[in-house]
Amino acid sequence: MFKRVSLMTLTLVTAVGCILVAALHPTGPNTVSYDEPIGVWLSIGMTVLLFIPLLVLSFFSNRIVRIISSIIQIPVVISFLGIIPISFFFSKSTGMGLLALFGMIVSIASIVVTLRSGRSREIAS
Repeated sequence: MFKRVSLMTLTLVTAVGCILVAALHPTGPNTVSYDEPIGVWLSIGMTVLLFIPLLVLSFFSNRIVRIISSIIQIPVVISFLGIIPISFFFSKSTGMGLLALFGMIVSIASIVVTLRSGRSREIAS
């Protein structure tokens, strides 16, 4: 359980970090920018709000709950995967691209740990 919760927390921190770095390098008038702090806070709030179900599901060890949690985590991986080329080609921000790459790796590790946890208990019983 500790691994799942810590990986989900690390993924959340990485997602918030991506928002903060994206606010440093706005690409247009309709993107997140520190010029409008309410937009930054709304983006961070929505991200945290979307991660709350994943954090709650990471506390449970039931197989069905772990499968549901891993299915819900797939769009997070796809989002980080989409941020990588956008950050390199459009905003010229290598820091955001590297942070998104780190977030994708942590998200994939979180899915693997979520699906693999509890295997030793199931095999032993």
